[in-house]
Amino acid sequence: MEKLKLADVSQYVEKNIGTFHQKRIDGLNDLKLKTVLKKKNPYLFRAKHLLTAEQIVKELTDAFISSKEETIFGDWLEGLAIFINEKVFKGRKSAVQGIDLEFDSDGARYIVAIKSGPNWGNSSQIAKMRSDFKTASKTLRTSNSKLQIVAVNGCCYGRDNNPDKGDYFKYCGQRFWEFISGEPNLYTEIVEPLGHKAKEKNDEFTESYSKMINIFTNEFFTDFCKKSGEIDWDKLVKFNSSKD
Repeated sequence: MEKLKLADVSQYVEKNIGTFHQKRIDGLNDLKLKTVLKKKNPYLFRAKHLLTAEQIVKELTDAFISSKEETIFGDWLEGLAIFINEKVFKGRKSAVQGIDLEFDSDGARYIVAIKSGPNWGNSSQIAKMRSDFKTASKTLRTSNSKLQIVAVNGCCYGRDNNPDKGDYFKYCGQRFWEFISGEPNLYTEIVEPLGHKAKEKNDEFTESYSKMINIFTNEFFTDFCKKSGEIDWDKLVKFNSSKD
């Protein structure tokens, strides 16, 4: 086990955080209004008394973007966690299905499935993770039948005060970052580096976002508004839900 140098973490973040911001912008550029419209509930827009094209456009795109950002940043944090663990425990990105990180410590092989937060999955998804842990354990024991394997669901933020789930452990927030690094305060120490050029990058995102809202609002008005200016709810619902 090596002592983690926070300077290495800062350097990694500064070098790689641009990837997250660029993927946010790329996501905007790839977004299509009608694709998002087909995935959202038009009855909800009516029930919320949304009256303008811009209100509807912002409502549906903001929800879509927020969900997309969670996924993009979750993937980015997974990369940071693997980098940190590699520095301390010589861990590595796992080649086993459903496992993100593998490392050895105290005579055991840890297999880790990394998620963003504690409420990441439903019962079926959790059952799938458990199955992946079992399969991974069998695979890894083919070359060493005596290998002690510990399965862990690591969550980058949040809490779970009952980490022992029987067949695996669930470490969230501070517990997770300490688990992969040996540093109890790492979960707060990574906050400052994550702000590297954040304002500059967010300004770029805001500019792209504003252009997208204007384009989508114009498109929505053309396709789903009457000549009088009011929203054509019948046409919108048919576009979203008709069987034709």
